[in-house]
Formats: sequence, C-alpha cells, structure tokens
Amino acid sequence: MKIRFTLARAALAACVAVTAVTVGATAASARTFKFANQGDALSMDPHSLNESLQLNFLANIYEPLVGRGKKLELVPALATDWKQTAPTVWRFNLRKGVTFHDGTPFTADDVIFSYNRARGEGSDVKTYVGSIKEIRKINDHAIDIVTNEPFPILPDVISLWMIMSKKWCEDNRATQPVDKRKGIENTASFKANGTGPFRLRAREPSVRTTLVRNFNYWDKSIETNIEEVIFTPIGNASTRVAALLSGEIDMMEPVPVQDIARIAANPNLKVLQGPELRTIFLGMDQSRNELLFSNVKGKNPFKDKRVRQAFYQAIDINAIQKVVMRGASQPTALMIAPGIKGFPADLNKRSPYDPAAAQKLLAEAGYPQGFEVGMNCPNDRYVNDEEICKAVSAMLAKIGVKVNLMAESKATYFPKILSRNTSFYLLGWTPGSYDSHNPLFALMATPGPGGQGQFNLGSYSNPKVDELTKAIAVETDPKKRNEMIREAMKIHQDDIGHLPLHQQALAWAMKKDVNTVQLADNFMFLKWTTVGARKGD
Repeated sequence: MKIRFTLARAALAACVAVTAVTVGATAASARTFKFANQGDALSMDPHSLNESLQLNFLANIYEPLVGRGKKLELVPALATDWKQTAPTVWRFNLRKGVTFHDGTPFTADDVIFSYNRARGEGSDVKTYVGSIKEIRKINDHAIDIVTNEPFPILPDVISLWMIMSKKWCEDNRATQPVDKRKGIENTASFKANGTGPFRLRAREPSVRTTLVRNFNYWDKSIETNIEEVIFTPIGNASTRVAALLSGEIDMMEPVPVQDIARIAANPNLKVLQGPELRTIFLGMDQSRNELLFSNVKGKNPFKDKRVRQAFYQAIDINAIQKVVMRGASQPTALMIAPGIKGFPADLNKRSPYDPAAAQKLLAEAGYPQGFEVGMNCPNDRYVNDEEICKAVSAMLAKIGVKVNLMAESKATYFPKILSRNTSFYLLGWTPGSYDSHNPLFALMATPGPGGQGQFNLGSYSNPKVDELTKAIAVETDPKKRNEMIREAMKIHQDDIGHLPLHQQALAWAMKKDVNTVQLADNFMFLKWTTVGARKGD
C-alpha cells in the first residue's frame, strides 16, 4: 500500500490536528495506557536535548509559559496572558494557584531561574531564549521579558521552553542542565518535578518510564481517563508491531511504512496518518580542514560548492520516496515544510538527479576518483532513517564516493553530532515556533552566541544569511518579512548549505478504543488521550 499526500494541501492542513477525541469527553473509568516508540527519551531534563521525542514526552510533565492547542495555535499555559508594553518588552501574567509536583508554589522566581538555566552551559534549548536579554520580576505572578531587539514572535519561540522549579533544582544539585555532549548527568536526568498533568513515578533508561496522573493539576478540563502511563522503547520495528498486534501495548509510533496496510486492516486496530512539519536533511562539515573517517588527508572536499552540488545531484530522491518511504514522503528543495510561516513555495524545486553531472563536478573539484567520508545516522529516531542513509550511501558510491556509515542509537549519535564530531550526517528539524526564523537562526546562521547556529553542525556560514536572519527577527511587516525569508532561503539554497531531502508522513497505530490528537509536529499530549469507553459513547 502506497501512502500519498500533497504538501501543497498540507500548507493548510499541517497546522491542523488529526483528531479522534470528542471534545469535553469525560472518562468513564481510569485506565493504564501503554505505548511504545522506536527510541527513548534520553533524559528527564527539559533543557538537555532539543529533540522531538524528548520534548514531546516531557511536555506531559513540564510546561511552558505559552502552549499550543489542537490546531497548533498559541494558548495560555503557565502564563494566563501576555502583551507587548514596549518594542523590546513583553509583560507576562503568570497563573496563580499552580504548584509543582512536590507541592512547591510556582512563581516568577522559577521562570527567571529556568531562563538562566536554559541559556547556561550544557543547555540544548538556547535557541528558544537566545533573543531574551533579561527577565524582570514585577511580583510573584508577573514578569517582564526584555528582548535584545524588537522580537514580535517571542511567544511563538518560547512555546517549547519548559519551566523548572528553582527550589527543587537547588535542593537536588540540578541547577545546570544535563550536558549530553559531555556525558554529564545529574538528578534531573532521572527525576522530574514539573507542573504538568502527569508526574514521573519511575525511570529505567532504555527499558521503561512510568508516569502517573497529577490530580492537583491546575487545568480541571483536560480530557483524559489515564491514571498510569507506561512508556517502552522498542527499537526493532517487527517487535514493536508484534507488541501492538498481541495487545501488549495500546499504541505505537512510528509505524513502519510496510506495515501500515496490515495494521489498518485489523478490526481491533486503527492508524492515524497526516503530513508532518519535520524536514529530513543531510548536513556537511564546511569548517574542518580535514574530514573524519576519510582518505583525503589535509583537505575538506565539502568546502567546495561543486562537491556539495555533486552530492545533491547524485541523490535520487524519487527513488527514496518510492522504494524506501513507499510513497509516504514529499521531496523538498527547502529546509522548511509547507505550513511553516514564510514558506517560499516558488523555491521548492529540486535540482535534477544527474549522476553524470555529479561525477563531472567531482572531477572539476579535484576528486575524479571520489573520496571516502564518514556518515553519522540515527537508527532509533525517525522511521526509516537508517534505510535512507543506506540508500544515500549506495547512490554516492555510484559517483565514486565511499560512505563509511555509522548508524547508531540516539544515545551515542547525539553526543557526537552536537559536539560537531561529524563530517556528514542526517538530521530532521521541526521549527518549534512554526516560523521560518527558527531554522534560519538555529540551522543556517553562523554559529555564535545566544544559541545562534546551535544546530548548524557543519558550520555553514554566509554573512548575508546572518544579516537577513537578524532583520527577519525584528521585521513586523509581513510582506517585507516574507521577502527577506525568501532571499535568505535562496542564498542558502544556491550555496547548497545543506542537502534537504523530504518531509515524511506521520503514522501512529493504536487500539480502536484509544482516542488521541495527532499534531503535525508529531507531539502527542496525554491530556487529550483516553483509553476505553467514555461516557456518551
């Protein structure tokens, strides 16, 4: 069964939830919910790793000031309202009566502490707070966030910055984030104390993590009957599917594309599918003088645009779509998906697949026989990542490039690439703000202070892109802003700063009596999830 979807239509649909929840449903009885993913959340620290599964899982325990609704719209969370009081000042009124899971009251001091922690050494979420100059306490339930420059999208950007308890972190010696690059752990990696609808009960890394309902949660209108959650990482796709088919788990994701039809045909199961806002791409080291795991000594071929273009034109993206993804992807020429604010649709045209031209470019660059290069790829993050890397390796072999593929677990993959200990890598990115400024700032701008270029792991650099990224951040006129976004994306595209591949379809599988909301950013909130019969069904 081939799954086809158009991301032209997804420009409208991408920000709308695929939902199987009846709004306002009340649980008939409390339930245990068991679900599985191919990978694990690597830490319980919400500032330690800016990765979708981790942020998704922890969003059930911790909360931001500003959250997202079922259509990815901004909604009040730990802040009840916000407004701009000056070009660089935002007033946030904080929710009263909220307590952390240990009973400690939530106040402005926790927000200020979480800001300093998120921008500190070891944090992987600096990009969310990089525009903030300082936070001023007005009183226990009001703050002013002061930005370095006018920053009209601040509420969008901080929607994944989660708030921690100052007292708990100090008492548990967890004032600094867990640093996955250096392998530094602390209490926050294994324990948690948030304000969210679920509490951490037990953490067994790579085995299971158990949550229980927080019945003191401030929002009494949440739509769940779940009292206990058991999350299990199951790396093997066949084992994961078998666990669902046998009833051992209630839900799994991602669903291997080859198993979607079989699961959908099962009368006891169902599959939720929809377009995703994540873009899968390849990055290349453009700063080191010598590549890792390469036979080219004292040289870095990726510094030559002709080599980067040769790699681009050697990749048959239509074959990857047909064979590896079985139709469940949409090839892209950009680092953002339709549905992301500022998406320049006219630039979304890939250069043609042309291995002969690629070989000629390599010869012109001085590599007529090709060269060797190491490639880092996760094998437990997204569906088919390793298969994509294998396909790319085989395609590059046809133009004389030998890829030394290192497919590995996120537990070792992320420390390597986040330390820039990589020459060639595969990664996926969903802009946390759902705005083009996010990938420009985090992925394409020259690495610098305040989280700029924090995930530009190949150190691509173009001063004009940096200049435009700063201008886009402060521009309030939509037309001018979109023109600048287009210009920056075009420069990066012409430079071949990265190799964008595709956006892929989401596929979650579950028992028929599980009801949840599928968001286009691949987040699943337990507060919108029910198991079993509900009143009125």
